[in-house]
Amino acid sequence: MKLLDEYLKEVEKELKQKQRTFKTEEIGQVEEIRDGVAILSGLDNVSYGELIEFETKTLGYVIDLTEDQVGAIILGDYLPIKSGSLVKALAVTLSVPVSKELLGRVINPVGDPLDGQGKYKIDKRYQLEKLAPGVVKRRPVNVPLQTGIKAIDALIPIGRGQRELIIGDRVTGKTTIAVDTIINQKDQNVICVYCAVGQKNSNIAATIDLLRKKEAMKHTIVVAASASDSVALQYLAPYAACAIAEYFMDQGRDVLVVYDDLTKHAWAYRQISLILRRPAGREAYPGDIFYLHSRLLERACRLDEKYGGGSITALPIIETLEGDVSAYIPTNVISITDGQIVLDMDLFNIGIRPAINVGLSVSRVGGNAQAKVMKQVAGKLKLDLAQYRDLAAFSQFESELDEETKKLLNRGAKITQILKQKQHETYSLGEQVAIIWAATKGYLDELSLEKVEIFETTLIDNLRKRATNLVKRITKEKNIVEKDEKELEKIVLNIIEEVKK
Repeated sequence: MKLLDEYLKEVEKELKQKQRTFKTEEIGQVEEIRDGVAILSGLDNVSYGELIEFETKTLGYVIDLTEDQVGAIILGDYLPIKSGSLVKALAVTLSVPVSKELLGRVINPVGDPLDGQGKYKIDKRYQLEKLAPGVVKRRPVNVPLQTGIKAIDALIPIGRGQRELIIGDRVTGKTTIAVDTIINQKDQNVICVYCAVGQKNSNIAATIDLLRKKEAMKHTIVVAASASDSVALQYLAPYAACAIAEYFMDQGRDVLVVYDDLTKHAWAYRQISLILRRPAGREAYPGDIFYLHSRLLERACRLDEKYGGGSITALPIIETLEGDVSAYIPTNVISITDGQIVLDMDLFNIGIRPAINVGLSVSRVGGNAQAKVMKQVAGKLKLDLAQYRDLAAFSQFESELDEETKKLLNRGAKITQILKQKQHETYSLGEQVAIIWAATKGYLDELSLEKVEIFETTLIDNLRKRATNLVKRITKEKNIVEKDEKELEKIVLNIIEEVKK
């Protein structure tokens, strides 16, 4: 008995010395696999957005919770996963690795490199889903984001922290406007994130190649989920791009994010929802399709100085069918954003490029974010163009027109001509101001439309070679004084004489 007591004391002593730790894991089972979506059972304590791991070491992302089952999208190859195999909850939410080394890289929505340049150093991980900053953390949008496109900077100005929708039919130049805006940020101290959703791999490769040629990849990150990728990756891509943008915004930087395009993003989400057998609503989209885009676009803002003072400017792209802006997804995104640039197929076909429909396009921040100098020279431009369009339509039925109407039609035609711009050729603020100033002051009224194009090319060439100080001064000061106007008038008159010969 004495020996037994001594043995028990020894055991008790040993138990006190060694702290026993227990690790609990939540294990479930795969019930069904449906086209990249898994239906699971047995995961009673799992939460929305949590990561899970299958036996094949493939990860999944919980997107649907019902009373007795869990729906998850699979982030990788789902073909080896079989019904009945085990699945483990990881108790962490999905995040994307972020760091400054991402600049110039091409990655997929979970952070894996796609450009063959190997791994990059990870600074932090940012969650894909995050609540948008509240009203208290924001400040008004009043700093311009120069696109380098005359028609936009003059008529539909975009501010840092704004959400401006680019909407139009296929092949009307939506991506061109967004990519040109990225190219123009080269010396503007703005980081760009280009998110490609559901596009052909060849198109994404062409865009990346163009950005490299224009030396814009140095300040750009490309997040790509192509048409050949799973709908899970296409669904996650915009949120990953936004999380990367938030990393730079939290460092006080200005960021531009292009979502190209959210129509394909909505298609991907509709596909996932239908596989999960959620009730279908209008156009077969699920009931929460509005929330899909509102929770993404609300994250774009300009933060108050107390919270770092950074900003995210969002340029979402929506594709319409036959110019129908009243369809379900277009109306949803129009109601979320702070304005839209509407591209018109008819204008595109008659050679007006960018094919911006000035009547339907609007910027609800606009004037507050426009450079003072642009307001000076382009103040009446939108009204003049609107009047010109009305008169041009009306004048087709009139044989005789009075002199005032002829003048308005002539001026409108010249302004329309100078607002045309070749793709991937961006202009600085000073160059844009010089061209618009010449048109609004009536210097081009006597030139034919063919000679207006020659005038513009010659003027830009002159400004870049002989009047760099004038352009730099206007761009820096964001103001045009009498001395500048006289210098500009001299240059313009000389070129007009040269062009007339």
